[in-house]
Amino acid sequence: MNTIQFEIDLQKTIAKNRLVGIWRLMQGFRLKYSAAVISLGVSALAKTLTYLLLRYFIDSYFVAEVRTITLPLLAFGFLALAIAEGGFTFLSGLLSSQTAEGVTRRLRNFLYNHIQHLTFTYHSKMKTGELIERSTSDVDALKRFFADQAISVGRIILLFLINFIALLNLNVKLALISVIVVPLVLLVSIVLFKKVSNAYESYQEQEAVLSTTLQENLAGVRVVKAFSRQEYEMTKFEKDNWEKFVRGKKLLIMHSLFWPLSDILCGAQLLVGYMVGAIMAINGDITVGTYLAYSGMVIYIIFPLRNLGRIIVQTSTGLVSYGRVMDIIKENREPLDAGDHLPKANVKGSIEFENVKFEYEPDDHTLEDITFGVKPGQAIALLGSTGSGKSTLVNLLPRFFEYTGGRIMLDGVELNRYPRKYLRQQMGIVEQEPFLFSRSIRENITYGVGRDVTDSEVEAAARAAAIHDVILTFKDGYKTLVGERGVTLSGGQKQRVTIARTILKNPRILILDDSTSSVDTETEAEIREALNNLMKDRTTFIIAHRIQSITEADLILVMDKGRIIQRGKHAELVKQDGIYQQIFNIQTRIEVELEKELSNVG
Repeated sequence: MNTIQFEIDLQKTIAKNRLVGIWRLMQGFRLKYSAAVISLGVSALAKTLTYLLLRYFIDSYFVAEVRTITLPLLAFGFLALAIAEGGFTFLSGLLSSQTAEGVTRRLRNFLYNHIQHLTFTYHSKMKTGELIERSTSDVDALKRFFADQAISVGRIILLFLINFIALLNLNVKLALISVIVVPLVLLVSIVLFKKVSNAYESYQEQEAVLSTTLQENLAGVRVVKAFSRQEYEMTKFEKDNWEKFVRGKKLLIMHSLFWPLSDILCGAQLLVGYMVGAIMAINGDITVGTYLAYSGMVIYIIFPLRNLGRIIVQTSTGLVSYGRVMDIIKENREPLDAGDHLPKANVKGSIEFENVKFEYEPDDHTLEDITFGVKPGQAIALLGSTGSGKSTLVNLLPRFFEYTGGRIMLDGVELNRYPRKYLRQQMGIVEQEPFLFSRSIRENITYGVGRDVTDSEVEAAARAAAIHDVILTFKDGYKTLVGERGVTLSGGQKQRVTIARTILKNPRILILDDSTSSVDTETEAEIREALNNLMKDRTTFIIAHRIQSITEADLILVMDKGRIIQRGKHAELVKQDGIYQQIFNIQTRIEVELEKELSNVG
């Protein structure tokens, strides 16, 4: 699967029945897990045989004194059974742990890869904290399910069956008396299972809300400090944390309800069994050895049964987490390679919008009747108020979103026939909000290039983005590590690093989404001069709010409410009555007044 190879397609593990889905999830580990269960069976059998050997020892050496086996051989038998029990218990734990780690490692890898390939629409609706919670906490809950809960259920069932069969051979009456409480314990477990499942799912949802609150606060810590909103953020966090506490308390109460109920039922069952067995031994119905063997084996019927209820209740958390993880996995991926037109050469950059329409939701009309043409090498500027549809329009080009009406032609071929991966390789995008990774400046600049890049190429791109001289002022130069989201750089510096990243990619189509908004006038002029050289023979879309940035564009589109209301060159539009002229007059007046103030200060 692309750069990461997985043993199976985990989307095929999705099933309505969660237990069936978990079994599918174990593909490749089922044999090892089955061996873990078999090892448990051998361990349980060794435990039962120990009590049967104890019965023989008591009845032969202390009651009837019929000694067919010597004491050293008996001692060796007890020792061998103890070693077998401990050894196979260890082997079972080892195999189940390896299965749990293997399945969850594969699941984490697949889940991370899957999230990378989900659509922009999905990411715009799904909260980051929710994705983090499901990729960490819920996956860990699944690991506990494989490593502890599921294998414990197997151990308890095997202990019950083996010891119950052994008790039937000892005495049918005692065996039947020992399982009277089984239906009641199972009934209580099933009832609590449903309640715990609902409570745990509610708890996990609130934990995701808390994670989102924390993630947003840490990401926006500078804004919080700048506006002195620490108390507000603390109040918000305390509210979400209190809700998590309430739901967690409810979940713990559900868990704790089982223990007194199971203790009463199992304790009563054990007491009755001991009393009946003692009376039978006194009356001579069973031997002393049989009674002692029964006393040991009945514990491995009653208390495993008590733990079975607890495990069944805890298992609900693993099943809930499986469902939450599968909710992500069942989302369809964005098909990067889908498309029947894959040119061997780079695109030329001729683009035609023909009555293009786009809707995020039915009837919202985000874009309506968008029609214009772009020749290779031309610069197209988009101007308009926030929410007018400028960014949405350019996001249709790399197929981040699919237009819902009309068509877009690229070099004479409809856009949706090109594979998304190919389109995005042909395009360079500088986002409105620059984003840098917590890596070196060089790594950030070379991020979009799928090949080895020389230092001279990196420096040339940095010079073109007017950031090279700034980088050299840093102690470590291009090896300088930037903080999370590039926090150690100024807004203008981050913007220019992202521009250098796009320049180095050497795309055929450029998309500059208000990419000079965070730089001063002098730096903007330097970037503009470099970009003018870069834009030769490349189709460029420029989104800007300052008219000064787009005066040289070959075509300017003025947008409002998802429609193009004006189009033309700067010299034409500035003479027309309309929004463009109004914006130009306002910005010109502001610049003139600013120059006057600066001259007065000077």
